Amino acid sequence: MGLAGMEVPIIGSDSVNWVELFVSPSSSTSTSTSTSPPFAPLTVEDYSSSCSIIQHHHDSPTYLIWRIHKTLPHSLELLQLSSSSTNAGFPSVGLRFTFPDALSPFASVCVSQNQITLYVLTISGLAYLLKLTNNISTYNVSNSTFPPDHLFEFDIRRTHSNHGPITSVAATAGCLVAGFNDGSVCCFQLGTILDHTAPGFVHELRDDPGMGRLWGFMSRGRVVGPVQDLVIYEVHGKQFLFVLHSDGILRIWDSTSHSRIFSHSMSIPELAGNFNYFLFSFLNFQFVQSFTRKQKLIVSNGDIQGATFKRLWVGQVENDSSIIPLAILYGETSEVSLEMIYVYGLHCSFGDRTILLLEPSVQNILLEEGGCIDVKLTSDKIWILKDNGLVFHNLLLTTVNVEEAQCYALQEEFVADQLFQSSEHSSDDLLWITHSIFSSGKDHIVPFVSSIFLRRLLCPGIHHNMSLRATLLDYNRHWSDSEFQSLTADGLKKEILSLIEHEGSTENSSVFYCWKNFCMRYYHNWCKNNAPCGLFVDSSSGAIGLIRKNSFSLFRCMEDIERLISGSSDELGDLVSSGLDLFDDDLECEILLEVFRCVIRISQQLGKTASAIFYESLVSAPVISSEEILPCVSKILGTGYSSSAAMLHISDIGADIAWEKKMADHKNLRKFSIDMLVSLHALCKRADTWGIVLNVIENFLKFIVPRKIIHGLDAETPSSINAVTLVQATSQISQVMFETAMDILLFLTYLVNISGQIHMCHDDISRIQLEMVPMIEEIVSEWHIIHFFATTPSQPAAIEDFSLQLSSLQIDSNMGKRSWNEKLGKCHFTLAFILLLNMQSLPGGHTLLSSRCLPNPHDISNSIQDFTSWIIWGKSREPSSFLSHSRELALILLRHGQYDAAEYLLTMVEAHLRKEKTSQSIQDSDSQWCILHHLLGCCFLAQAQYASHGMMKEKKVNEAVCCFFRASSGKGASQALQSLSHKAGFEHLNFTGCVSDAAWRLHYYQWAMQIFEQHNISEGAYQFALAALEQVDEALSPNGENSGGDPLSESTATTKGRLWANVFKFTLDLNHYYDAYCAIITNPDEESKYICLRRFIIVLYECGAMKILCGGQLPFIGLNDKVEQELARKAERSDILAKPNLYKLLYTFEMHRHNWRRAAGYMYLYSARLRSEATLKDYQNTALVLQERLNGLSAAINALHLVHPAYAWIDPLPEGNSLHNEHYPRKKARKVEEQAVSNDVQSQRWQSYIDIEKLENEFVLTSAEYFLSMANVKWTFTEIYNASTDLVDLLVQKSLYDMAFTVLLRFYKGSRLKRELERIFCAMSLKCCPNKVDSSCVRDDLRTHGLLLTSSKNEMAVHVSQDVCPATQQFKRNTQWETLELYLVKYRGFHAKLPVIVAETLLSMDPQIELPLWLVQMFKDNRRERTWGMTGQESNPSSLFRLYVDYGRYTEATNLLLDCIESLASARPVDIINRKRPFAVWFPYITIERLWCQLEESISSSRMVDHCEKLKKLLHEALLRHLQLLRVDSDDVPSAVH
Repeated sequence: MGLAGMEVPIIGSDSVNWVELFVSPSSSTSTSTSTSPPFAPLTVEDYSSSCSIIQHHHDSPTYLIWRIHKTLPHSLELLQLSSSSTNAGFPSVGLRFTFPDALSPFASVCVSQNQITLYVLTISGLAYLLKLTNNISTYNVSNSTFPPDHLFEFDIRRTHSNHGPITSVAATAGCLVAGFNDGSVCCFQLGTILDHTAPGFVHELRDDPGMGRLWGFMSRGRVVGPVQDLVIYEVHGKQFLFVLHSDGILRIWDSTSHSRIFSHSMSIPELAGNFNYFLFSFLNFQFVQSFTRKQKLIVSNGDIQGATFKRLWVGQVENDSSIIPLAILYGETSEVSLEMIYVYGLHCSFGDRTILLLEPSVQNILLEEGGCIDVKLTSDKIWILKDNGLVFHNLLLTTVNVEEAQCYALQEEFVADQLFQSSEHSSDDLLWITHSIFSSGKDHIVPFVSSIFLRRLLCPGIHHNMSLRATLLDYNRHWSDSEFQSLTADGLKKEILSLIEHEGSTENSSVFYCWKNFCMRYYHNWCKNNAPCGLFVDSSSGAIGLIRKNSFSLFRCMEDIERLISGSSDELGDLVSSGLDLFDDDLECEILLEVFRCVIRISQQLGKTASAIFYESLVSAPVISSEEILPCVSKILGTGYSSSAAMLHISDIGADIAWEKKMADHKNLRKFSIDMLVSLHALCKRADTWGIVLNVIENFLKFIVPRKIIHGLDAETPSSINAVTLVQATSQISQVMFETAMDILLFLTYLVNISGQIHMCHDDISRIQLEMVPMIEEIVSEWHIIHFFATTPSQPAAIEDFSLQLSSLQIDSNMGKRSWNEKLGKCHFTLAFILLLNMQSLPGGHTLLSSRCLPNPHDISNSIQDFTSWIIWGKSREPSSFLSHSRELALILLRHGQYDAAEYLLTMVEAHLRKEKTSQSIQDSDSQWCILHHLLGCCFLAQAQYASHGMMKEKKVNEAVCCFFRASSGKGASQALQSLSHKAGFEHLNFTGCVSDAAWRLHYYQWAMQIFEQHNISEGAYQFALAALEQVDEALSPNGENSGGDPLSESTATTKGRLWANVFKFTLDLNHYYDAYCAIITNPDEESKYICLRRFIIVLYECGAMKILCGGQLPFIGLNDKVEQELARKAERSDILAKPNLYKLLYTFEMHRHNWRRAAGYMYLYSARLRSEATLKDYQNTALVLQERLNGLSAAINALHLVHPAYAWIDPLPEGNSLHNEHYPRKKARKVEEQAVSNDVQSQRWQSYIDIEKLENEFVLTSAEYFLSMANVKWTFTEIYNASTDLVDLLVQKSLYDMAFTVLLRFYKGSRLKRELERIFCAMSLKCCPNKVDSSCVRDDLRTHGLLLTSSKNEMAVHVSQDVCPATQQFKRNTQWETLELYLVKYRGFHAKLPVIVAETLLSMDPQIELPLWLVQMFKDNRRERTWGMTGQESNPSSLFRLYVDYGRYTEATNLLLDCIESLASARPVDIINRKRPFAVWFPYITIERLWCQLEESISSSRMVDHCEKLKKLLHEALLRHLQLLRVDSDDVPSAVH
């Protein structure tokens, strides 16, 4: 059986989203069928399927496909397929109807009155009619109920249960036909008559007695077997019902008149002979060995008697034909489980009456292997779908000669072959060959092998969504539907790789065996979830489709080369039958056949792994080059696997088994070597010389080169499904051609290696190495590129520029532009789709699958040739090569964002060019070199834009720069690149005219600079800006060769200024600040220089790099004033609190230049702006602003201290400055004021400037404001010449004593200072009094401890303070005493009366208060020198004594007086002489007298009589002693004089 074609999966048909629709039955039927036994056939198979074709008048046909799965017996899937669909490929949405009961394996889809009608039957006998719209995509709401008004149902069991169960069903528009177990047939007008009880709704087909006698049959009493199959078919406008009964009776009924027009009994003896003949033929040639192990099988007529008729098919009839082809499936006897199909010709004659005549069987087809799944008949062919393939026969209705059947291969074999599942050791061969190749780099084996498996798993045609998901579920990897559908090809790779690595680490097994198990599971799931279930044949177009469980496929014809190599070495046919009519000489044909036998023997020795490894080396990362793999594989053919592979056997399968395996491999290698030597010697002997053999091989190589077809007129773009089919078929053909070329290349390499053993001369060896090997390598490269385009997933659109990707994808609007873009990055959307959409011209005589119908096998094959020809040779009629057309392909890829693919294509072309010529010769002779590197530069540039920051981005930028420089250096670059840039999606070069090379390079470098700038890649733009500067002088020289003039009409200075400005911009973007400043000072254009300088300062400020300006790193050659001016301008326009602060920078800048006054001026301006803007903007953190003001004022004061005192001042703010306020009046106003007071000119000048004193005044006031703000008191000053007493009071109130005294000492002098000091200490003394408790303080303290008192209780709180005030209040008073002592000691030097003020204040508040000891001691220590008694300064004992007496502190007054008297009396002998000096002793006698009187008054008023008597007595005694002492001293004075 010859191989005629292969299955071509429609990519995307495995990713249908099903819209769930629920069919709700009526209440009467739902109760009656819920528990009843089956009344209709069950779905015993896993699935049942069929297809209907709806032909519209002005549109393409629509194909409706339905499926019923055994795993979902209640559901029916309906899919609408149109070859002219606007979607990108297979429809993405289908309908899934869910019924309340399990379905019988029957459905019928019809079109009537522009409506789709769907007939469905459940196993309970309930028939449904669903009316759908013409476009099922309108049902887009999932999990909804099907509209009841479009649903009709009829319960057949309820009305016709007497006929027994239903055995077969058929339907057409408006009519449902059911065949029953008793042989009866009933027609139901379901859909035509709505009332089921109306007359004419049901017609039971019965025999007519008269008609029976006419045909010679006894109708009455005639009993027929159960109905086996029903077919409704229309012939020449008449509708017939074909009924096949299980007893072999075939009846045909007229559906219109409901009368039988034909009946025939298929006799068993007639079938038996034919069956025996084919059966024994089958046994003799196919299964002899298997049957001889069992008892001998004898088939007799009795065995045939037990056979059954299973199915009936009616073929299509041509308009000019009168023969209706029929096919009946017969098989499964009681002894043999085999099936056979009989084909008949039914002659029909239409006139006054219809006459039908059945001819004997003209074709008997034995189904050898595999069960029959489906059969389709056309007018001239019969298609039989089996488990193991699709077989078709030409119908020979006029002869009995049997023609050899042709077979179409199914996808199962291809998938098994690609995943190394076709044989037990195919995957092991991959590992052993890989270990032999990577013997010196074992670290690369695992990623290399993983890449091979991944690429094949995700290859279109092998990748199946449901199967892959089921495999991942086996490893407990779960995803939701949306998550899994959103995974791109790269996402799937990452998930699978992580799974394999995890499995390898947890199960302690090698990664290779994890891959092996994964592929085995995947292949099992692929076969399970993708099993074939039905055929589809479109007679109008000749298209043949295969309906699988979860996908859809078409079939194509085999290519000539495929037919040649499809058989084994012993089954190769002649070249003419294979389509290779290359040689006129039969000897050359025989030589080529022998060569192919040797090639196939080498391929079988290595398996399919060599080509897989070679292909992976071409497309993967450069771990090992493809040039290194070929010698390694050739070495394996000669010496076997390496020692590392042998060690792998021992580690994986054990030493004993590994030894056996090694011996078996050695034996196999010796057998191969001997067979090859024998075959090659025989080949050389038959050809006489090796030169003739090489001539034959060279002639054959011309056949496998991609054919060049001259393209004709433009035509429409291929339809979506046809495009998918074309791309997938192209991938299959390209893989076959690639592997064939590789096998021939390996064969020639093997010949060279054993040239001495086969007596090959040196000339033949040189011919192979210098001529034939390069030729084959070019063929391999061409088919590799085609296969690469057909199988490599497209690159997803970049997220950052997705809108640009959408607009740049040039797709016709009727192709569903948005749908195409959504598929970018998916496994099934390969690069070939993008190329196909841009293929606008077609070859003459073909339409490149642009027909609105699905393509037939021959159309697919022809379109493959057209497509591959366009990819390799283009559409030009002129002689061309792939290298010249590759730039057109690269442009297409660049326009659609496929940068990785464009890079790979161009890099491969560049490598091929380097093999042919040296780089210098290419640049000198061919402008294609310039175009190639220009496109490569564009590609690298786009990749760098979307690459993440890091080494990869830097690498891509460097490569892009190198490519653009190379493109500009070749001869003829100006002309070659003119019409190219706009096609690549970039700005046009826009450079015309005859110009010099320097002018061209100048313009090209500027173009490259702009391109890099547009992509925000400053590094590349910087390099081209510098390169352009090098060309300016020569390009714009008046004596140059620039006859065309400068395109921009610029002078040399202007051009340099612009380019230097660009250099500045790019270096600034790269944070190369020193280079940016160098570009500024080098710029010859002054205006541009200053603009760049301003930008430089702005960028430094925004990047926080302002220290560069002040560190002395930059040479400010003539730009000091400009830098300062720009900094000041920027500072004036910047936020005053921004960081870094420009005023501080200006301060640092001026301090570095030793310009102290300017530095002080900028810091003062900083402080003034802070004061002004704080008032306007009301900053939240006032303290921070005040602190900054203080820092600014302090810095200004420090800077002025560095200046000579005669010049220690700064200029005031300008008159127009908004910061000039009332505390610094403008010069004119101040001058008028001074003239009104005095005519002192010096005073006018002094008020015009700001000196250190003014700054210090403001600093003090600002400090006071800062401390008050820290105490949550908002205060500000209005002038700096005076400080109000309110400020002092606030400071004292908030206990800010240091600040209060600072303000006093700064702004108050003389008696005013003393008054204010007295006020301060008076206030401080009040805070020490325990009975003077501030209500707010008490209230705050109580709230702190949780006692929330209202205002009405404040007074009570004061009176009971001793009981309720906590210990902290007492501690606070103690602190106040210490503070009072501290400041009194510190400031009593400014005013000696301060202790008196403190004591008087305390006694005035509480006359009974106990004055602190330190305060009393101050009075005693302030005595004047050389005096005795109570004399001294203002704060002397006399003052304290007076206060005691005034406030009724008689005891303290008496004690103080006694102490002073005793001190006088107890003087040391040394001091007695001083005491006797005149006026040396003084006591306040008047105050003492007042004390005496006060004591007497108290006694007389009977108040503290005893105490006062005691004090009076002590006072009296002390005074007597004192007076006596004074008398003695007085008497001593005259004596001393004399």
